[in-house]
Amino acid sequence: MNTTTTTVPTTPDIPHHPVAVIGAGLGGLVLARVLHVNGIACTVLDLDASADARAQGGMLDLHEETAQEALRAAGLHDDFRALVLGGGEETRVIAPDGTLVKHEPDTGDGGRPEVNRADLRRLLLNSLPDGTIRWGSKVTGAEPTAVPGRHLVTLADGGRFTTDLLIGADGAWSRIRPLLTDARPAYTGISFVEADVLPGNARHAEVAAFTGGGSAFVLGDERALLTHREGDGRVHTYVAVKAPEDWLDSLDFTDTEAARAAVLAHFEGWDDRLRALVAAADAPLVPRPIHALPVGTSWERVPGVTLLGDAAHLMSPFAGEGANLAMFDGAELARAIIEHPGDAEAALTAYEKELFPRSEATAADSAGNLTMMFGPDAQRKLLDMFAGYGAEQA
Repeated sequence: MNTTTTTVPTTPDIPHHPVAVIGAGLGGLVLARVLHVNGIACTVLDLDASADARAQGGMLDLHEETAQEALRAAGLHDDFRALVLGGGEETRVIAPDGTLVKHEPDTGDGGRPEVNRADLRRLLLNSLPDGTIRWGSKVTGAEPTAVPGRHLVTLADGGRFTTDLLIGADGAWSRIRPLLTDARPAYTGISFVEADVLPGNARHAEVAAFTGGGSAFVLGDERALLTHREGDGRVHTYVAVKAPEDWLDSLDFTDTEAARAAVLAHFEGWDDRLRALVAAADAPLVPRPIHALPVGTSWERVPGVTLLGDAAHLMSPFAGEGANLAMFDGAELARAIIEHPGDAEAALTAYEKELFPRSEATAADSAGNLTMMFGPDAQRKLLDMFAGYGAEQA
């Protein structure tokens, strides 16, 4: 944890941003939007060259009590509803031999509608005043200054600026987190390979009909296939394997056919329609090791700086809460700032008082679900979990 202070001269060469948000992901954008509608300006800095510099991922199910609450605070809930993918809440559980063991259709009245992440991000981006986001601003480090609560932030292009309120919304490998804690993400033991079967693929109609219009879960012995139907009709699959940390590094993903064969070796004997999610997938296959921060990560109050989203509580995706919590964090931090005008420390203290127990509980759920899904009798335990959700909603 960096506690060294730096004396920074006040000159026009070092601009000052009263509120600086590092990272233009969903959480940082919600924060900026809620502040904006309440008359508080901020500057958002992002390493990407533009809003469209890279793909933003696939579908998200937005939970009523977290992400949707954040969108209400942002005044964007009605606009969000217009982006919802019909049929996206359909859920299937399929056995490795192809047997459909559970099917829940999308009735249209669920609390977790599906939306394309890129569409949601565009909605948030378009809701902010021009100039709010500084693209191409890669943060390389930050350090406290001699002024209490003020930080000096350094950019990859050599630029620097100071800020009185520094918010790390910069994801798993946050450059801001070291100001607060020495905690670092660790490999969870699970590796993903992402694959897509696109419309027009000879096997698309077959696998799309088999896996359904929403999500499908196929759990085996320390491996799984987790599918989503995307807004453009593609079937997106997270191929999940319990494996050593170096497993993905041992595969040559520039040789798609070799990587495909290596992945399929983990699914011998599975139904051909399931294997087709990889065997017939359109190139490329994308490796993604799954990392998480320690459950219960927290820190002592450090003046002028805090975190939200994955920067604060990176967890595995097996609770489905990552984007939801990031957006809720953004709205809750904005609320704390609004409710404590001119007193950043009171705002950050109030925010973190709620942040830590909320994120610890969800991270524990995520870690527990990982253990369940890649442990013995995983399919039965998953069905029991879904049954429990149904009982809660009844």
